[in-house]
This record gives sequence, C-alpha cells and structure tokens, in this order.
Amino acid sequence: MHDKNLFKDLVNKKKKIAIIGLGYVGIPLLVNLDRHFNVLGFDISREKINDIINKKNLDDFPELERFSGIGTKITSDEKELNSAGFFIVTVPTPVDIHNNPDLTPVIGATEIVGRNMPKGSIIVYESTVYPGLTEEICIPLLEKHSGFKSMIDFKVGYSPERINPGDRLHALENIIKIVSAQDEESLKTVEGVYSKIIKAGIYRAESIRVAEAAKVIENIQRDLNIALVNELAMIFEKMGIDSSQVFNAAKTKWNFLDFKPGLVGGHCIGVDPFYLTYKASEMGYHPEIILAGRRINENMSAYIGTEIVKNLLKYSVSSEKFRIALFGVTFKENIKDIRNSKIVELFNHLSKFGIETSIYDPVANKEEVYKEYKIKLIDYKDINDIDGAVFCVAHDEFKQISLAELKTRFKNNNPYIFDIKGIFNKELVENNGYRYWRL
Repeated sequence: MHDKNLFKDLVNKKKKIAIIGLGYVGIPLLVNLDRHFNVLGFDISREKINDIINKKNLDDFPELERFSGIGTKITSDEKELNSAGFFIVTVPTPVDIHNNPDLTPVIGATEIVGRNMPKGSIIVYESTVYPGLTEEICIPLLEKHSGFKSMIDFKVGYSPERINPGDRLHALENIIKIVSAQDEESLKTVEGVYSKIIKAGIYRAESIRVAEAAKVIENIQRDLNIALVNELAMIFEKMGIDSSQVFNAAKTKWNFLDFKPGLVGGHCIGVDPFYLTYKASEMGYHPEIILAGRRINENMSAYIGTEIVKNLLKYSVSSEKFRIALFGVTFKENIKDIRNSKIVELFNHLSKFGIETSIYDPVANKEEVYKEYKIKLIDYKDINDIDGAVFCVAHDEFKQISLAELKTRFKNNNPYIFDIKGIFNKELVENNGYRYWRL
C-alpha cells in the first residue's frame, strides 16, 4: 500500500474523499474539504439528503448557503462510495438507556465503508469513542466486510471532532486538529488532508489510543467543572447567598475557571464521560469522580424543578393550579439541536407536580420536538395567565424580550422569573416588579 500515491490522487481529484454522516461535523467538513478535493458526502437518511439539497431545516449550517451544486456531492447510495480512497466517519456515538455506549451508528457506518472501500483506502474516525475502540472494534469490522487486511490493504486513523455548534468564532478551521494513524506513512496522508483546511495547526498524537483518550477527556473535564459549580450553587442556595455574585467575585483571580451552573444536555458533555467509565469498569477500575460529576449534573433538572415549585408555593396567594412557561428546549443557545434535552426532563418533573407546563422555543423545530419527545411547542402569543416564566436557554431572542410586555402575560401580581442561564440582570428584573430566582 502506497499512501504517497493516494494523497497525490486525492490532490489531483482522481480519488474522492467520502464523509460518512452529514450532521454538525460532516457538513462543515464537506464544505471546507470541497475547496481542495473531490468530496462525496454520504448519509443513510434519504430524508436528510433531500433536506440538504433543498436547504430545508438547515439554519445551523450557514456554510451551505455559499455552497452551490450540493446535489452532486451527497448521496444515500452506498455503492457510490467505491469511488473514494479516503473515508472520514463522523456519525454520532450516543449511549443507551443504561448509559452504556450505543455503538450502533459507528458499527453501521464501519460496515458500509467495509463493503464499499477499494483496496489502498485510508479510513479516519472522528466520532468520540473510548480508547481502543477504533482498533478493537472498527478495524476487525472493516476487515470482515471488505475481505482486506489492515496495514496491508488499508489503513486507519483517528482525528477527533472538535466542532462547537453555533460558535462562529471557533469554526472548524480555527480549532487545532489532533491527528493519529497506524503508521508514519498513513499519518502523513491524514495530516496532509486536514492541513489543507485547518488554519490553527495540526497536532500529531503518538497513537490512535492517545487521540481517542484526548478527545473523551475534553468533555469530561467540562462536565466535572460544571458539576462543581452546580454543587456550589446548591450549597449557596441553602446559605441564602447569590451564587452569581460569588462566582463574579471569585473570577477576579487570574486562575479561577469561569464555569456557569446549569443544565448539561446535548450529545457530547452529557454522553462522552460514560464512554470512558464504561471502558474503565470493563477493565476492573470503577471511576468515582467522573461518575459523581455525572450524578450531580443528571439530577439538576429535578433540583431546579423542586426549587421552582418551592418558590411558587412560598408566595402563592391562590389555590388555583400553577401555570409555567419554559423558554427554550434546545440543549444550547441559538441552535436547533434538541438531543438529550434536559429541559424536557424539567418539563416532565414540573408536570408530575401537577403544574400546567408549556414550552416556547422560537429556534427549535416544532415537528422534531414532537417527534422526539411528544411535546407540542407553543408560540409566544399563546403564553398567558402564567405564574412563572422559566428561562432555560440563552437564545438571543429571549434577551430582547420586554420585561414590561412579558409582565402582561402573568395572571397575578406576583410574577416570577426563574433564570437558569443568568440571562437577565437581577436588579433590573426586580425593579420591574418581578420576583427573581437563578442558580
């Protein structure tokens, strides 16, 4: 196998680069790599392919607005993949209901690549996995479905994705790219491909397992730091101290890490730690700190829901059923992604208390929310006679809401704003006649 010839064929566009999985990772890769190579995007969902071609439900992919001729670059027909020589797998790696790794997407993608890759290919995985998964599971599957032999007929690399959805500053080209591969020759090819689009630079990891481990601990570190400030916020709540004021004071020291308390959802931070803890447990080590952080963050929806109920009861002047409007359902501000939404858990928690709860989110796709969670989103005009407004996501649109106008949508003289994300200025809210609670 001659990797130098492969790279030359890629640069000369004799061979294609195939991207397997067209989502937050795959689409930016496709658009950026297409400027230098002949690129083919593949997804098993025909519906997604049609949406991309018709630019439907793609508000989170501004790259596609400048991309013409996308229809000739994407497919759901796996047989078209045999024209490629370099494959990048970008499918999600979720967990199941028991928080064990659900490898269905990555196994399915690997089997598709194995069935269709020509001899001499390089396959690079970007999906977040536990250390060892690429070599222990993916390579044997590639061998099985291709009939080829690793290191002789094909080679494998790993280059973890670091996309931050909705973040225009830290775009793909502005984030240092970790690359790794089975040997020096294939590593040069992997580095050469990514070097064409990454302005921030390339970091060569010493092995695939090192690169896998580096990726998974990035989100574990964030998860633990958020768990710490969540626990501190709960402690300060009991002490009657405003945690935001504490954190603002503390961050005047140069080495204080400025993390904010809140709900930890989405497809990365709330999921990735379980990949490492699963593998560690399998090898006889039972993690404590990592899982403790996960438990704190997993319980935040119930904690916040209970605090909302306690505060409403404290100032209630009526025996009528409480009505609550949740503002936001996406896992992050200004994007449509609703995967692993902890706001849905909050919704369910409040509903169990017999509170009439609704959700308004101008960014989320109503059909997707109903399909995924069986919850019908309401419009802003439908928010009326509420006892509390709970701001769960820091969408830009929410920051523009008039506090005076919002007040007309409450049913009594004790309007309550619960500000999970710290969107509003506490004094301003209270000066507008609201009661105010935040983490």
